[in-house]
Amino acid sequence: MVQHVLVAPDKFKGSLTAAEVAARVSAGLGVPSVELPVADGGDGTVDAAVAAGFSRITIEVTGPTGERIPASYAWQATNDGAGDEAGEGTGEGPGDGVATAVVELAEASGLRRLPGGHEPLTATSYGTGELVADAVRRGARRVVLGLGGSACTDGGAGLAQALGARLLDGDGQDLPYGGAALKSLARIDMSGFIDISGVEFVVASDVDNPLLGPHGAAAVYGPQKGATPDDVRTLEAGLSRLAAVATATHGLMGAVEHDDTPRAMGVAGAPGAGAAGGVGFAALAFLHAELQPGIGYLLGLLGFGALVADARLVITGEGSLDEQSLRGKAPIGVAQAAAEAGVPVVAVCGRRTLSDAELKEAGIEAAYALTDLEPDLDRCMAEAGPLLERLAARLAAAHLGGA
Repeated sequence: MVQHVLVAPDKFKGSLTAAEVAARVSAGLGVPSVELPVADGGDGTVDAAVAAGFSRITIEVTGPTGERIPASYAWQATNDGAGDEAGEGTGEGPGDGVATAVVELAEASGLRRLPGGHEPLTATSYGTGELVADAVRRGARRVVLGLGGSACTDGGAGLAQALGARLLDGDGQDLPYGGAALKSLARIDMSGFIDISGVEFVVASDVDNPLLGPHGAAAVYGPQKGATPDDVRTLEAGLSRLAAVATATHGLMGAVEHDDTPRAMGVAGAPGAGAAGGVGFAALAFLHAELQPGIGYLLGLLGFGALVADARLVITGEGSLDEQSLRGKAPIGVAQAAAEAGVPVVAVCGRRTLSDAELKEAGIEAAYALTDLEPDLDRCMAEAGPLLERLAARLAAAHLGGA
């Protein structure tokens, strides 16, 4: 049997999607290859699932600033077709036959959805909740939430509201969108919450931050979303209030207050509660989700194990192989999974700052960068596709004997 090369890259951000990277690499190799675009839960997660055989479901939802936008999630029906709906793709993904939705927060509530700059105090995760609600109503028995690239720091309040929770102030009025409004939260009414009995929720994320404190959602990620120091204090107060009120609402464990000082406990102190501006907290508290390492879980969902078993080489990669890559990014997860199967791994990238020793320690035998061919970064971005084909030919000569 002729062994194939498994091409399993993440996107080259700003240049090529993961599927485009895989196609260009395969075109340049000149040997039998199988393409499996991957993602770690952030931008491109839905696209990766669709490329693996899931269908794409597109609906209109609420964007991070309240505007109506089209957003997609990936859908895989049961083996008998139950719950199937028309969409792009075959609907015959590599999973275990459980009706599954893959919801990418960045699709509805991501930074790329902001029309005119950051809105740290008012951006909402409501649209992500609408995607989840649609999937549940369609019959999903498993919902995978990919958390990354979020525009909001609302503790997942918007997601909970979209699922039927009412976040009320002292006068019994519904709170407006955003993390700042949470300072006025007095009560959470769960009586209208969507029925999620029998639905498994999985959060695919490698973020281990708690909700509150110096390592929490507001302090660490707020500034990346345009929050000033004053904004961070406002958001921290809102998230603290959300966690404290959740403690006394229908048994949800969030935080406790003593002498007006919130202390992260229970879900609020759990690793991952601070993911995506605190959407991790809402997923854990309201959906009783299970937190899974992003890339590792998604590789299993996409059928990586079956494809790597007959591979002679795995090629992975992303736009920049750097220190961030070592913190649970897709190429490292691919390398770890391939190592378990005893298959060697090489990488392609736009540029790299990791040394050969760091790469080898991470399980990557060698890395080939577009900057090896074209030192001008702007040209690398603009001509990434053709350069990647040339790079793949060079890689094949070195690792596949040119055949």
